[in-house]
Amino acid sequence: GIDSLDGEAREAGVLVTSGASSLPALSSAVVDRYLPRFSRLDAIRHGIGSAARAPGLATMRGVFGYCGKPFQRLEHGQWQTGYGWLDTRRYRFPAPVGARTLGSCDVPDLSLFPKRYPGVRSVSFHAGFAGVAGHLVVWSGARLVRLGLLKSIAPWVGPLQRVSAWMEPLISDKGGMFVTLEGAGRDGESLALTWHVVAAQNHGPHIPCGASIALARKLSHGDALPKGAMPCMGLLTVEDYLAALDGFDVRELPA
Repeated sequence: GIDSLDGEAREAGVLVTSGASSLPALSSAVVDRYLPRFSRLDAIRHGIGSAARAPGLATMRGVFGYCGKPFQRLEHGQWQTGYGWLDTRRYRFPAPVGARTLGSCDVPDLSLFPKRYPGVRSVSFHAGFAGVAGHLVVWSGARLVRLGLLKSIAPWVGPLQRVSAWMEPLISDKGGMFVTLEGAGRDGESLALTWHVVAAQNHGPHIPCGASIALARKLSHGDALPKGAMPCMGLLTVEDYLAALDGFDVRELPA
């Protein structure tokens, strides 16, 4: 991982960071903000429901490369095997996004969060598309891979990207992200809270850029940043991140 470059980065007196994006930069900033409300954090459940704008081929290859493929995630204190884009569920985002179908995804947070937040027993991430039909196609492909009937859906990426681009005007331009924290509050009673950010006008794809913009601003202002190589966690607050998105139709709904 990026930590392998830490010695060289410290020797050079520079910051080298990875994951300057929604995950883990924004997701960890949200957890850090609300962590003081908990005496014990048991679970971090988070996810993204995208808008209609079709991602590029490189993004689609990365996302669909693990469809139906196994990965490890922490659940109830045990590392368990999940499968890409399966474990489907419905999640209702606040207006104007609404309900979305989401599937389980392999993201860096699944391995980073248990290290950053000792004691957490479950970490999950789910994502989905604006259109149910698109998600059904991907779920079907993932299911075929899981059953061993297909090696990969990678050969479908080109056609899927073209269909997505063609369908874009017909599907919702709204998307969102959620982070749910579960555990015990400072009073020892059960506590669960959920943070959201929602975007319209197909501005959701700009959200991942917020971390790089915010870090560049800190550097240009001469703000102190740690030296070394590390994942992009603890470097930005939620406020830092979202300030970089001023001018876009992106709105935070605090927990």
